[in-house]
Amino acid sequence: MLAGATLIWLVYRYRLRQVTVRVKLRYTERLAERTRIARELHDTLLQSLHGLMFCFQAARNMLPRRPEEAIQALDEALKRTEQAITEGRDAIHDLRSSTVVTNELAQAVTALGNEMSHEMSHELSSQDSAHGCARFLVVVEGQPRDLDPILRDEIYAIAREAVRNAFHHAQARNIEAEIRYSGSLFQLRIRDDGKGIDPRIVAEGRAAHYGVPGMQERARRIGGKLDVWTETGAGTEIQLSIPGSIAYRTSPGRTIPGLFRRKAARTHD
Repeated sequence: MLAGATLIWLVYRYRLRQVTVRVKLRYTERLAERTRIARELHDTLLQSLHGLMFCFQAARNMLPRRPEEAIQALDEALKRTEQAITEGRDAIHDLRSSTVVTNELAQAVTALGNEMSHEMSHELSSQDSAHGCARFLVVVEGQPRDLDPILRDEIYAIAREAVRNAFHHAQARNIEAEIRYSGSLFQLRIRDDGKGIDPRIVAEGRAAHYGVPGMQERARRIGGKLDVWTETGAGTEIQLSIPGSIAYRTSPGRTIPGLFRRKAARTHD
């Protein structure tokens, strides 16, 4: 009888452990989902609203001296409002279609840079600024490979955050995105010659922004690594590295990654 009671107790403990694991898993999944939704809203709706703020500010600064240009700025803001509504709806319903509608990551990043240049040109024009908008360049090294679609969207999201930060905060004259495909490694680099990033912002992010810590978290989630090199007055370089076995749909034979020149102080993930 003692053996039977012991067996029942062991079965009960085992069952209790299973239930506890499932409850913890559900809690973790819900927490991860809330974090994902917050990030998606930040990367879509809130970023779009931030851009709209610049458009409306530009139109306001043009009035009443340049009414025709102000009307053009308002028309642009209306178009961006429609886009923000669509992006917000898609994010909320978890149906946000990737900006990378094909697997051409370089094409999508180029379009992103052009959009940022257009947005900043409006802002600088409205302020009668003597400083021109930063020049943006995309460089592709190696033979482009098909990326896993979900991972590709995450890579683009990291690029979008880095490029937006470079345009809006770096005060740079030149911004460059480099996409490197090699057999054993995929790399994305966003570099600028701006004012650099405060180390505290690298570590903690800006208030109400995911910033660098958010990009690092996203990189870890897809099996990659994000490094930041920055120095006051010497610009910033952000590098995302993902093993080819994870990044590519089919991975060729491994090769030894090249060594790359670094010219600024290094801050690790």
